Amino acid sequence: MGGMEVPKVNLRHLGRRRSTVLAVATATATVAALATTGNLVWAEDADLGVDEFTAGKYIVQVAGEPVASYDGGVSGFDATASPEGERLDADSADAERYRDYLAELRADVLDQVPGADTLFEYDTVLNGFAVELTAAEAKQMSTADGVLRMWHNETLRLDTSNTPDFLGLTGEGGVWQNQFGGSETAGEGVIVGVIDTGFWPENPSFAPLPEPRPDQEIIDVKWNGVCDEGNAGPDGNITCNNKVIGARYYNYGDAPTDEGEFNSPRDFGGHGSHTASTAAGNYGVDTGKYGEISGMAPAARLAIYKVCWETGGGCATASSVAAIEDAVNDGVDVLNFSISGSTTHIVDPVHLAFFNAAAAGVFVANSAGNSGPGASTVAHNTPWITTVAASTHDRDFTADLTLGDGSTFTGSGRSLEPLASTAAVLSDDVGAEGANPTAVSQCHIGSLDPALAEGKIVACARGSVALVDKSAAVAEAGGVGMILYNVAGGAETTLAIDHSVPTIHVGIEAGEAVTSYLSAGDGTASFAAAEQIVAKAPVMSDFSSTGPALAGGGDLLKPDITAPGVDVIAAVAPPGNGGQDFASYQGTSMSSPHIAGLGALLKATNPEWSPSAIRSAMMTTASQTDNEGDPITRHTGAEATPFSYGAGHVVPGDMFDPGLVYDSGPDEWLQYGCAIGQFQLIGYSDLCDAYPAIDPSDLNYPSVAIGDLAGTQKVTRTVTNVSDKTSTYFPIIEAPEGVKVTVNKKSLTLRPGKSATFTLTITRTDASFNEYVFGSLTWKDFYGHEVRSPIAVQPVALAVDSEVTGEGTDGDLSLDGVAGYTGNLNTSVAGLAAGEVDEFTLSNPTGESFDTENPAENDHVKAIEVTVPEDATLSRFSTFQSDYGANMDLDLFFYQKVGEDMYYLGSSAAGGSDESGTLPGGATYVVYVDYFGGGAQTEDIKFHHWIVGGDEGNLVTDPANQKVSTGKKFSAGVSWSGLTAGVRYLGVVLYIDDQGNVLNTTTVNVNA
Repeated sequence: MGGMEVPKVNLRHLGRRRSTVLAVATATATVAALATTGNLVWAEDADLGVDEFTAGKYIVQVAGEPVASYDGGVSGFDATASPEGERLDADSADAERYRDYLAELRADVLDQVPGADTLFEYDTVLNGFAVELTAAEAKQMSTADGVLRMWHNETLRLDTSNTPDFLGLTGEGGVWQNQFGGSETAGEGVIVGVIDTGFWPENPSFAPLPEPRPDQEIIDVKWNGVCDEGNAGPDGNITCNNKVIGARYYNYGDAPTDEGEFNSPRDFGGHGSHTASTAAGNYGVDTGKYGEISGMAPAARLAIYKVCWETGGGCATASSVAAIEDAVNDGVDVLNFSISGSTTHIVDPVHLAFFNAAAAGVFVANSAGNSGPGASTVAHNTPWITTVAASTHDRDFTADLTLGDGSTFTGSGRSLEPLASTAAVLSDDVGAEGANPTAVSQCHIGSLDPALAEGKIVACARGSVALVDKSAAVAEAGGVGMILYNVAGGAETTLAIDHSVPTIHVGIEAGEAVTSYLSAGDGTASFAAAEQIVAKAPVMSDFSSTGPALAGGGDLLKPDITAPGVDVIAAVAPPGNGGQDFASYQGTSMSSPHIAGLGALLKATNPEWSPSAIRSAMMTTASQTDNEGDPITRHTGAEATPFSYGAGHVVPGDMFDPGLVYDSGPDEWLQYGCAIGQFQLIGYSDLCDAYPAIDPSDLNYPSVAIGDLAGTQKVTRTVTNVSDKTSTYFPIIEAPEGVKVTVNKKSLTLRPGKSATFTLTITRTDASFNEYVFGSLTWKDFYGHEVRSPIAVQPVALAVDSEVTGEGTDGDLSLDGVAGYTGNLNTSVAGLAAGEVDEFTLSNPTGESFDTENPAENDHVKAIEVTVPEDATLSRFSTFQSDYGANMDLDLFFYQKVGEDMYYLGSSAAGGSDESGTLPGGATYVVYVDYFGGGAQTEDIKFHHWIVGGDEGNLVTDPANQKVSTGKKFSAGVSWSGLTAGVRYLGVVLYIDDQGNVLNTTTVNVNA
């Protein structure tokens, strides 16, 4: 895993927690092998179709291109897709006529399944509907004429002051002044849509803008939306104004809600208010103790789409697609989506809807996910979405902690008042009678004894519950202060946030000194007043998900860019935030709306720019250094790479004049999706065949990525001059170490609006195999433009498919690849091994969230221990959506057991129940199956696992050996026979050189 730190969990200290973090982390499949041998294999984490039909909610795609992408071809109906650089005219006569045609197609399908009740109907970004069906109706629907695809409705999860200054927006020389004449006009004429948990309308970030509005005519022309006040009574409904001009909510009768949640666009938890105000909240809002805050585009308008509800941060796929559909029809220019997504697929309903939204000209920003720092955890890996990582900004607060022995430690803290020397205790010594020891150590609510803690400073271990809940527990017990300390194997950052009692947060080393001192008894401690400092920034956050992207096999660099996502002050909803109107949140949920708001500023000044041009302008002008001129680092202090930050940290002051852009549109995105084999998964094979095939690395993108550089590869790009000057650009190449990069053009001279194409030749010289190396290409002119593209390549001895799937008791497949060396290639096999299935019952899916630091069985969690022999090729552990109802959501958490210790490896925890992890032999693993939600109170669970050992005699390759040459293609056939029908099999093809080195592998799945 390239230096991934593995947290240690001791079995003697098991406990449980309730997960209540400020910015809810994205759940993505992230399983890492502890052993250095064996490759990390990622399983599918997107529901790409229905294999077994059960009662529940489904999304059904019907034949017929949606309005946003229909470019003609149906007799009697003119094209409705918008021409390049123009907005979709969703209300045109052609669009209305074509909608009627699509409605007839949907009606024809529904007529074939009498009694099917639709929840939502889609025709702009997807032609189809969401529908609730019995098992029999679902099976009948799947065979209805006109149905292209069915998906189970999944539940996704949320990715959860000073940033305008840090980004250079404010002041006389800032972006707002230079580009717009001031904050009062920054973003005028642009509508930002936010798909999230709603908003708190009384917050001053959403107060009316001064009248009259100079951009009102522009807004009136483009805005077609509504303000749905809700059905929650006078205290729960909302009103709109000229700032928040529209609001909708998506509760089709049983959206998960907590007591107090509002059946309206009103926010309960605060996540949506935070993201909306970050993107386009009002300028100069006085928060009191935090000072003034502003959104990125303070004069832009907001449209709110509430799809997420409080229980578990649940966000139904059907609701998200409906919201995207409405947002495009309503006329938004920009969309922010700080919600989890697939790491391995780009063709689920939400990403297909965003495809057509982007095709209609809407710039879409998505959070990269909070599953870092492990490799390949980044989500939303499509070329039509801008994927945003999270990093720090330069405001921080520090405070000194002094113990009674005179030792002093500097930590993070916000309390502006000092705390005099006071008796201090370890939370372990003031636990309530009968309380769980781990809960006591970590200061869970109700775990401390007031008789022992009153009047004291309490030292609490980090972990399990939200940091603010720890100080609340101390306050509840009568404590007057808290020392919060990090523990080995846990998070390493320290945070200065508001607490219920004065708090100083210290790191691991200081924490060990604190616990050692206080464990002796009769300890005291004092706090100095907090001081605001200018911190070294940006630094990549430890939670920010990283590349290489699994979807596409590393041939598209994700994330795209980074922005502030740590300690971001913005509006929140008081009910979910202790009555506060503003709070500090962290997560890629917070960085994404920064990019959405900055995208709105670019859209305001360049309304003709496509979403890809906007992304390119940000990426090619991004910075790879911090405010001290040093390379951006990770939270550990190690130098960050493009897998952490993409092109770099956004620099708003430069993005308005990028010089050149790398543009692309729906045709290119389709070619890319076909090239990585994704659109074929949803029945688009004929469409893929109709388009010219490309290598996925040739997508016209502002970065260059090759996940399997076999010898040498040519990569083509096209740039367009978006400046007002004819200019000549010269290439500057920083080649990755051990790789040679050349460009076929010594210069590019372009008039305004004109384009030029060039080709890079990337050749391995002596770089190590199977390790990524990084470089860059910069086109520079004499007008100050520096158009920089990062380069990320992984040289390989062989470029082959990592995984293939076959069907039937007998069959065959062709395995094609490219060699990165010249010599002999031999193949051997392991498997096919028949899968084993453990069956058990789980219940209470609304119980406490699984605690990765303190894993334990309970009514909704089952532990399965499996010992994998040393000579096993690999093992795999999986659950499948097809075994359950449409809304079922299972998660898997993986540990390696060594004696009495367990080491957390990672999780597969996407929406739905298609979860899997692959691990090497020679270890004992414990897999925890967590019934997260979506089904009945009690469900029968099927847990599938395979141990692939040697050759089982049912899998054969042909030829078994052949000559290969560097950069040349080769092919080998694989066939199987004699399998048992209805059983899932797993095997591996191993590619071996004459020295016996395994150069690569292809995992073979066969559903017999």
